[in-house]
Amino acid sequence: MSKGEIVLGCLAPHPPHVVYAENPEQNEAFAEGGWETLRWGYHRLARKLKKIDYDAMVIFTPHWQTYIGTHFLGLPKFQSKSVDPVFPNLFRYNYDISVDVDLAEEMKNEASEAGIITKMMRNPDFRVDYGTITSCHMLNPEWDKPIVTISSNRNAHYYSAEVMNEQAGALGEACAKAIENSGKKVVLISSHSLSHRHFVTESPLPEDMSKEHIYNHSQYVWDMKLVELMREGKMKEVVDIIPEFTEQTIAETEAGGLTWMMAAMGFPDFSAEIYGYQSVIGTGNLIAAWDPNSETREIVL
Repeated sequence: MSKGEIVLGCLAPHPPHVVYAENPEQNEAFAEGGWETLRWGYHRLARKLKKIDYDAMVIFTPHWQTYIGTHFLGLPKFQSKSVDPVFPNLFRYNYDISVDVDLAEEMKNEASEAGIITKMMRNPDFRVDYGTITSCHMLNPEWDKPIVTISSNRNAHYYSAEVMNEQAGALGEACAKAIENSGKKVVLISSHSLSHRHFVTESPLPEDMSKEHIYNHSQYVWDMKLVELMREGKMKEVVDIIPEFTEQTIAETEAGGLTWMMAAMGFPDFSAEIYGYQSVIGTGNLIAAWDPNSETREIVL
């Protein structure tokens, strides 16, 4: 059996607003558009994925929070309705998800051998989080590939962002080893925004783009610093400053997703593909990808 490999890494923010604005048949709410910079960026990255040969998507989500260990979806199918707890008016999504259980179990086993507490989620009534659904829908709206969802253990809450960084890095290395042993081609997804200070009130019309802007200038400056480092291929430096970035911007990097993905990919030293940046309710959202194949890697924006 040939070795498995990571064929793409994606930073895929999950504001439910982007699915709402797309008006897919799975979502009950209806929108008049909105957040086109993000949506069109997602469309372009989704087209790239259509040209890549891969077997499964593996997504790390900050909205499946576990306080004892790291959990993996462990049943072939999950089907239910996902309702965003903050924006139920925007996101009531009926999902039917296929899971690559073999790959999930390989990752669980490798992580366990590395000393990480792990568990398989085998409750058929478990409700998959909206972060997983939003990012996966925008990258692959046909849902024709199985996924693996990984929970975010709350190391940053119990200990510190520095401990989170260390643990997420160890998990990434274990997942990379499992992928290699599986013989499968895998797309990694880190599902989160960058800066995450957000407004506490909503416009009467949520998709009114005249109301959208970043929460404050310091959040924007921090976001652009990370984008600059990503363009320069300095991902080890990005991971090193994540604890400070997280503290200053209340960023969703506190869950460990970006650190996990970068560690799994060996901290890429090539430029990220930037697909779009836009504010949603004040948060800073970046769509980016890391393509290990120099022949298909491109400058997008």
